[in-house]
Amino acid sequence: MTRAATPAGKERDDLLRTLSARFEANMNRHPGVDWASVQERLESNSAALWSLSQMEQSGGEPDVTGVDPSTGEIILVDCSAQSPRGRRSLCYDREALDARKSNKPASSAVEMATAMGVQLLSAAEYRRLQELGEFDTTTSSWVQTPAPIRKLGGALFCDRRYDTVFTYHNGAESYYAARGFRCSLRI
Repeated sequence: MTRAATPAGKERDDLLRTLSARFEANMNRHPGVDWASVQERLESNSAALWSLSQMEQSGGEPDVTGVDPSTGEIILVDCSAQSPRGRRSLCYDREALDARKSNKPASSAVEMATAMGVQLLSAAEYRRLQELGEFDTTTSSWVQTPAPIRKLGGALFCDRRYDTVFTYHNGAESYYAARGFRCSLRI
């Protein structure tokens, strides 16, 4: 994925309208946050608009999920019901992709997130997202993996089954049609 131009004109306006409508329809995700302050930050940050455009185009349905109390940054996270369709069938990172001898997926979760200018959710962030709704009930999502686990060849993913949020492990080189990744962006 190469960095394209920042959304402009109609594309930019359409993205802001989509984000505003989603924000208004899901007020439980961001109590105390007003759309005007979000829009002001977005309009002054072309890199964030581009990243949100990438999140939206790949099926993430980004929405505001809070404000970091220590930095004041507004946090936007993929809120699609299932792992974003345009970000599935990926192994965990470049090392895992390079280790595959055959049937290599197109890319990796870490590489794609980096190219989009966003961060994979941590397991803790994933659990916080699940407090706002029920996500990944039929899919799963790679999450940031601690270095000691990754060094041994593993990677972590999460999902929600049986009304419970689970964190699991898998070989980092594995990939599945129902596993993608969720990400966040701070502005």
